[in-house]
Amino acid sequence: MAVKRFYETLHPEHYDLFIDVKRADKKISGTSTITGEAQEDTVLVNQKFMKVSSVRADGKEVPFEVSDEDEAIKINLGRTGKTTIAIDYTAPLTDTMMGIYPSYYELNGEKKQIIGTQFETTFARQAFPCVDEPEAKATFTLSLKWDEKPGEIALANMPETSVEDGVHHFEETVRMSSYLVAFAFGELQSKMTETKDGVKVGVFATKAHKAKELDFALDIAKRAIEFYEEFYQTKYPLPHSWQLGLPDFSAGAMENWGLVTYRESALLLDPDNTSLEMKKYVATVVTHELAHQWFGDLVTMKWWDNLWLNESFANMMEYLSVEALEPDWHIWETFQTTEAPMALTRDATDGVQSVQMDINDPADIDSAFDGAIVYAKGSRMLVMVRALLGDDALRKGLKYYFDHHKFGNATGDDLWDALSTATDLDIASIMHTWLKQPGYPVVTAKINEDGHLVLSQKQFFIGEGKDIGRSWQIPLNANFEAPKIMADKELDIGDYKELRAKAGHPLRLNVGNSSHFIVKYDETLMNDIMSELDNLDPIAKLQLLQDLRLLAEGKQISYATIVPLLTKFADSKSALVINALYTTAAKLRQFVDPDSDAEKDLKKFYDKLSAAQVARLGWMPKKGESDDDIQIRPYELSASIYAGNADSIEAAHKLYEEHKDNLNAMNADVRPYVLINEVKNYGTDDLISKLIKEYQTTAEAAYKADLRAAITKTGDPAEIKKIIDCFENADVVKPQDLRGWFQGMLSNHKGEQAAWDWIREDWDWLDKTVGGDMEFATYITVISRVFRTPERLAEFKKFFEPKLDIQLLSREIKMDTKVIETRVELIKDEASAVNEAVANALN
Repeated sequence: MAVKRFYETLHPEHYDLFIDVKRADKKISGTSTITGEAQEDTVLVNQKFMKVSSVRADGKEVPFEVSDEDEAIKINLGRTGKTTIAIDYTAPLTDTMMGIYPSYYELNGEKKQIIGTQFETTFARQAFPCVDEPEAKATFTLSLKWDEKPGEIALANMPETSVEDGVHHFEETVRMSSYLVAFAFGELQSKMTETKDGVKVGVFATKAHKAKELDFALDIAKRAIEFYEEFYQTKYPLPHSWQLGLPDFSAGAMENWGLVTYRESALLLDPDNTSLEMKKYVATVVTHELAHQWFGDLVTMKWWDNLWLNESFANMMEYLSVEALEPDWHIWETFQTTEAPMALTRDATDGVQSVQMDINDPADIDSAFDGAIVYAKGSRMLVMVRALLGDDALRKGLKYYFDHHKFGNATGDDLWDALSTATDLDIASIMHTWLKQPGYPVVTAKINEDGHLVLSQKQFFIGEGKDIGRSWQIPLNANFEAPKIMADKELDIGDYKELRAKAGHPLRLNVGNSSHFIVKYDETLMNDIMSELDNLDPIAKLQLLQDLRLLAEGKQISYATIVPLLTKFADSKSALVINALYTTAAKLRQFVDPDSDAEKDLKKFYDKLSAAQVARLGWMPKKGESDDDIQIRPYELSASIYAGNADSIEAAHKLYEEHKDNLNAMNADVRPYVLINEVKNYGTDDLISKLIKEYQTTAEAAYKADLRAAITKTGDPAEIKKIIDCFENADVVKPQDLRGWFQGMLSNHKGEQAAWDWIREDWDWLDKTVGGDMEFATYITVISRVFRTPERLAEFKKFFEPKLDIQLLSREIKMDTKVIETRVELIKDEASAVNEAVANALN
């Protein structure tokens, strides 16, 4: 049953906000004055954790009632129509990284804090009373006061206009949703520039960072805004675009209009020593958030069931824009190695949500943020649309969309209607089959007894799945003469020999890997592809391995048949192919027990795959080498260390010794593998203590990630206990970073038991610390990636099944139980055949 929307009772038009933050008392007080149109005699305004002392309508006190359960203030106006409601309130300043909250950092040994905000999804109501729903757009005028110290500044969605008696006043915003309001204050440094159209662009961070760490994001942000203005043919509508790095931040970043907030690792980097991967990561996060300034901010989804409208589009645009800004990076390759496999794996588990899902209760909103579906699958859907339309038609349709919906709200169908103005295709009916139902098809391509090439589609499952006859309108992207869209369950393409002779090459479907399906070729077709393997481009090779891997996970073929193929890809000079190779090889690790004979064979197999590449590339980058080589090296070094290659172990140790007095100065592309090698093969008590100290004192996010990856690889039980004891010490491990530490320790087989014991014993602490956060359920996902035995499955179910009634966790628990069950079953059925295939491949 749908919960009543507050917007049905009150249409806000303008907010005058006065907010007073007392850091010392951890308290907020203020007045929210809402001018709008009452639709009913009793209006509903959102609040959370607030004490409301007074409500006045048009200057007169009116009766009100606060309901914590409904997160509401019920205000009895006794009439409808135009009104101005002033609400006086107080609220706590919390440490949950939601609402208004402090971010902690250290500068020259002194502990400091800056205050920032996070209002998506429904946390603006913790900061000020409001109708906290996307459709309730209004303008906002902010006045901000705090226990100000010399040298502190304030930032908000709009420019500051004046400061009077310690109150900072800001310009009125454009019409926007409450979840996009943002402000921050504290001691900050900044770098500024301007776009060619005069939009001020700035990057802000604490003074714990070197000034040069702001440069990269500033350059990307400026060029991204210029690119989007041209691509969307719609001007950026605010005077400035601030990018702010917060020391404590739950997600990656948040698209608040005009004041985008980021986790520091997603914004700041050392331009002199940062891996290419890290540069790509920061660039795609910045461009994702700036894409939202139009898609999400200027036009906002009407309700959270259309969340994909915001996120899927921004996810596609981050790649489209970075491709234009930095063409040498071949950023669409990153899309193929991250978004595509993530979406294909998650979307094959029965019970997964669809991209567009019904959300009736606000309590369900946070569970809709499934990164693999709303972001990754959704963006694949839009890549599919782009491939069907072409860029010119896409831009024309988007201009129509912005012109007709700017400063308002929209649904998915509004987007399809806009795009249909630029094409003859029935985009809506094609896309409904993808967005409104979960899962995707496997297309089987076979030659029948009459010699005809026949395609058939059926929903693909990893693990048990109930086939209810779903079908999709599939853009086939065939390299044979074939229909553009396959809408039927079965399709006869014609006489195979004639088609093959006419084409002059083996049949391939989903060329470019831009449609959301996988292909199962019969033996004749597969042998034909493999006979011309060298002629395939890198994406085609990646796709071949990707589809085989998924078919093996879904038990439609055996992993044992894939093992002998892997060596055929090992000498590739394409980072894309090497990524696919090791993504597949990593799957073989689930079939071996740690330190068993089977694992010894697998390590030898890893050595066989990596030895020639390590010899070719060496441990240190060479001047003038290709971007592909720079990106291949980390895969090969990681494989070589896992293989226990003696030369690699020694070479890495030598590099450690050379840099031990300044580890941060080591080349960032190889640093994590040097540190991991040192901990695994030369670890001492002193080493772990030294690395933890380094982790605590550096402000550089990439270096922190390398240190964490290494520290959690220790096999020493005393060190493992010491590390886990740090999990609840925010001076060592910030709550925002805890999941990475937990994952690192859990995936280390010597630390797995201790990490699993910790999360079970201290679940209540974890829930209290990060439980209100939309990322919370991903702790369960992390566990499901590691567990592989019947015993662990039983323990997982025993611990999590009693939590199935928790809305935020319920879907994740069900999904991840299925993921572990499927893996346990696969290992039982396949381990001996796979391990035999690995042993045979060594000969």
